[in-house]
Amino acid sequence: MKKFLNSPQTMLDESFDGFVAAHSDIVIGGEERKFVRRRTLTPGKVGLVSGGGSGHEPLHAGFVGLGMLDAACPGQIFTSPTPDQMLAAVEAVDQGGGVVLIVKNYEGDVMNFEMAAEVSDGRCVTVLTDDDVAVESSTYSTGRRGVAGTLIVEKLVGAAAQAGMKRSELQALGQGVNRRTRSMGVALTSCTVPAAGKPNFELGDNEIEMGVGIHGEPGRRRVALASAHALVEEMVNAILVDLAPRRGSEAILFVNGFGGTPLIELYLLYHEAARIIDAAGLKPARSLVGSFVTSLDMAGASITVSLLDDGAARLWDAPVHTAALRWGV
Repeated sequence: MKKFLNSPQTMLDESFDGFVAAHSDIVIGGEERKFVRRRTLTPGKVGLVSGGGSGHEPLHAGFVGLGMLDAACPGQIFTSPTPDQMLAAVEAVDQGGGVVLIVKNYEGDVMNFEMAAEVSDGRCVTVLTDDDVAVESSTYSTGRRGVAGTLIVEKLVGAAAQAGMKRSELQALGQGVNRRTRSMGVALTSCTVPAAGKPNFELGDNEIEMGVGIHGEPGRRRVALASAHALVEEMVNAILVDLAPRRGSEAILFVNGFGGTPLIELYLLYHEAARIIDAAGLKPARSLVGSFVTSLDMAGASITVSLLDDGAARLWDAPVHTAALRWGV
């Protein structure tokens, strides 16, 4: 294993400190590194808090800032943050409007966020993301997994919160965005957790994992490597069958890298996905390409399609200024 680190035991703390120092104009680190929060908070605005295991960067800390999250809680690698982290983040960002928790559908995340909400004196409501069409359940989750579509929920709800929308309306908005969003991923290689020092799973030289999860969970099946067109066609068709969009609908098309895939390949995948979606009568009116919801150093990618209703395009286009997403500012 070759990694830039001093030791696996200090890696997360040192990375946390580096992130906060690099983006000190945007974020502040919480006490004991429990969370990262926006440097500037708006009185009366509903707070948005998310989080999850480390190893998926820039999710979630990279989306803290203007127009997205107010705070994010990092757990150990591929491990949920603790309820006390979440409660500390809620207390730090609640400016009188209450807090919306955006939670990926994994057992540990759901349980710990629920515990934090229960002791928050009614300040929190929850939006659960479960956009992965690959499998209905896994070792990590009950029901569908929350994956790259979480970014879209955070962006749209974040823009609405920035504009002054109230907590109950933000919850309904987030739930609606999640229902209109579907994702599917594929892995060419495994990822390597630094503390383990070896790949999470083994793939043959000509094997891929179709429908892989962001922790390396198994997908629909293990298959032989095929052309990019064939792989994207299977992924997009699975999304469209599940989403069942009306012809003529507009959508966000998001091609996400898992950490070890270069942009030249991600743009090739976008080209294939856009052609397939367009042929199905769905217009990719907005796009995002890059490694935003990763799985450490895994080579692979996911495709996300999120249908745009009347107001969603405006929320997507609204200004955002975070470590990982910036436009319109």
